[in-house]
Amino acid sequence: MAPQQNAGAGAEAELPEYAGHYRLESHLGSGGMGVVHLARSTSGMQLAVKVVHAEFAKDPEFRGRFRQEVGAARRVSGAFTAPVVDADPEAERPWMATLFIPGPTLSDQVKRNGPMEPAQLRQLMAGLAEALRDIHRVGVVHRDLKPSNVLLAEDGPKVIDFGISRPKDSELRTETGKLIGTPPFMAPEQFRRPREVGPAADIFALGSVMVHAATGRGPFDSDSPYVVAYQVVHDEPDLTGVPENLAPLIGQCLAKEPEDRPTPDELMRELRSVAASYDTQAFIPAQRTGDAPKPERGSAEPGPGPGPSSAPTPASTRGRLVKRAALAGVALALAVVGGVASVQLMDDVHQERPSRSGSDGASSASAGFGPWAVKPARQGKGLPRCTYERPRLLCTQPGLISSLDPTDGSVLWRHDLDKGDSPGGPPTLSGGLAHVLTHAGRRLEAFDPVTGKARWQLDVSAYRGFRFAGGMLLLSGADGRMTGVDSASGETKWSRGVPGLSEAYVVSFPKSPWVLVSSTSADGDRTRVMAVDPSTGDVRWDVRLDGDLTPVGVTGGEVFFLAGGGDYGEAKAVVRYSPESAATRRVDLPVPVVQAQAGVHGGVVYLLGTGGSLVAVDTRAGKQLWSLETTVSQGSAPVSDGRRVYFTAADGRLLAVDAAEGKLLGQTPPRLNANSAEATAALPPPGLGDGGIYATAPDGTVFAVDARSPSAW
Repeated sequence: MAPQQNAGAGAEAELPEYAGHYRLESHLGSGGMGVVHLARSTSGMQLAVKVVHAEFAKDPEFRGRFRQEVGAARRVSGAFTAPVVDADPEAERPWMATLFIPGPTLSDQVKRNGPMEPAQLRQLMAGLAEALRDIHRVGVVHRDLKPSNVLLAEDGPKVIDFGISRPKDSELRTETGKLIGTPPFMAPEQFRRPREVGPAADIFALGSVMVHAATGRGPFDSDSPYVVAYQVVHDEPDLTGVPENLAPLIGQCLAKEPEDRPTPDELMRELRSVAASYDTQAFIPAQRTGDAPKPERGSAEPGPGPGPSSAPTPASTRGRLVKRAALAGVALALAVVGGVASVQLMDDVHQERPSRSGSDGASSASAGFGPWAVKPARQGKGLPRCTYERPRLLCTQPGLISSLDPTDGSVLWRHDLDKGDSPGGPPTLSGGLAHVLTHAGRRLEAFDPVTGKARWQLDVSAYRGFRFAGGMLLLSGADGRMTGVDSASGETKWSRGVPGLSEAYVVSFPKSPWVLVSSTSADGDRTRVMAVDPSTGDVRWDVRLDGDLTPVGVTGGEVFFLAGGGDYGEAKAVVRYSPESAATRRVDLPVPVVQAQAGVHGGVVYLLGTGGSLVAVDTRAGKQLWSLETTVSQGSAPVSDGRRVYFTAADGRLLAVDAAEGKLLGQTPPRLNANSAEATAALPPPGLGDGGIYATAPDGTVFAVDARSPSAW
């Protein structure tokens, strides 16, 4: 959506000049409820700020709806939506700021380029199905999914504008005689029984959106909204022009009765069979019903490449319940890998590093750490994501896997990927190998961290997700089975059913003896947590705890959680659970932290919320130690070495805070991408090394600083 000056909304396009402390720079668009402006945060990040029309700001009912929009957007903020950065529903002119995501709407794309190709349609449908799955999982029904509310970003479709969404248990009811929605994309029940609209209405809208993407028109087409409404309720959809292999599935989405429509999970399972014989970039999880996985050893053959495309290619991001993924700071970005090559080299790298002997004559990590900065990629840009484990630093970024010497940043080897390929997250070291998600999330590849040579690979597209623990790869199937694979050899060791796995959140933490499987009751009152032994698949303990809990760390044999709730994705308390004694301790936060990411060191939990609020909670003392407003609008999960807390900002800064007193000690200069409009859904946390701190920046830089002297950064 390109910024415009003085377009479409008269004086409202330029006024007011500010929303909160965000200066409104230009006009992006306008609608019945408000105007969307391009703005910039203090750190330089571009934002889309929605400011409501002055006439509606005086309407109590509208303010209630806007509060609900903000709450819904915050609940689902993640890979498939524009993350909420800040909002003030109580302002004189209520407003909400989200990350600005470059890319056309589906509506604009079809207007400019005509109907999408079949391969693009499959990718779009898979991405929207995943989006609706995650939106529905946090209890929200969008109610107005339409082409103008779908952004085609580089990393997949984004669903925006939750202005008329509803929590499934909302007390706000549609007034008698008032229909809310866009008729060509509304479900029959929205006309017949507007107070009983549920998640299935979004599936109907998805079907209508797909017909529009495939043909340039809707399945019910008329200039009169009244005729369209009649057609939606009584007539069969017109699927002329829809690809034959997709038409039956889209027809199911457009069933008149909600119970006859597929769920998002069922859609993805069916889409996988549709895509099986075609070239596609979409990651389409499916239920695992076949035999145990068989790795392809030592293969480095090119995988399927992208189909023809004239639009940004939707590619979904996995490993998430949306709120959960934000809290745990984990996500699986998806891409496609082609031919790969690994080569040893030490040249052709832009580096900034001083002499190994500093001003004090130090020549070792123990005496002093020499800072350095390097861009591993010869060409191209993108935020690197790195894993440190002595004696090397392993990184991924678009088109590249690399290994760096942590002492000076020298590139030890590169493993080149196809242009445009973005590995799914940083390498994971397990079983002596480095594991990277490639091929649009369909393949997991294991590399020798010393040479960069491929050792084995495994098709993981049939699984909901995976985690590593105890030298094992744990694969979670949609059918409720978990499969254990030896990380070193790629051999399957066990497979067994885990209660509630198909809808649970699965997570592992460094040095944890378990993989945790958690699921929260529909009312949010209880959370069931199971600890699975990665070597055998046995459930070591199974407990039900009070509240809506998200695990954020394991240390000293104890599990730490954030307790959430409410429409705003708030962390309201920190909970520590000891499996050995079955003791639980809850520490309530004086002020809830919105969309918190967390790190644990000892018994202290550090939370960083949207907007930059950093909080330290000592679960042994049972109190909040301190709170610091950092002004960082988007940050990584914080990490701590006990003396200091470190986190990165979206503009490439690394910040250090005193762990005891909560005072800012220092920060590095920003390292912005040349295209500062690019948004990053999840920032990688810094790495703690021997005397150094390792971090990455959006301009493609990997850098290291001396941990002892943040004030000199």
